[in-house]
Amino acid sequence: MRRHSKSNAGFTLVELMLVTVIIGILSGTVVLVFAGRATEARVSTALADIKTYQNALDLYALDNNDNYPNALGALVSGKKTYLRDLNDDPWGNPYIYEKPGRKHPQSYDLYSAGPDGQKGTADDVAEWLMKDN
Repeated sequence: MRRHSKSNAGFTLVELMLVTVIIGILSGTVVLVFAGRATEARVSTALADIKTYQNALDLYALDNNDNYPNALGALVSGKKTYLRDLNDDPWGNPYIYEKPGRKHPQSYDLYSAGPDGQKGTADDVAEWLMKDN
């Protein structure tokens, strides 16, 4: 008959499975928490970009008899530039500029099509949704 000695001590299969399950639960929780934060960060970035573009568009209008440009490209080209360059939204799509706007027919609409890249859907990020900014 063999006796078990201290040198043969180790983890049992049940203990290893329990540790694996706990690690899986913790990693799943962390992924869920950070996945939501990434979306929030992208929306915040899009709103900040839109605000910057709005400021540049307002400066352009002040210099051009209250007329907004026909395209965003006018902000980065011409005699006077108002932005260094035009960025895509955080999802890799160009910002949508419509003059005259549907929401603001006297001026323009400026927005991102959001994560799905389709304009006019529920996930659009629009300047008119910015409350208190």
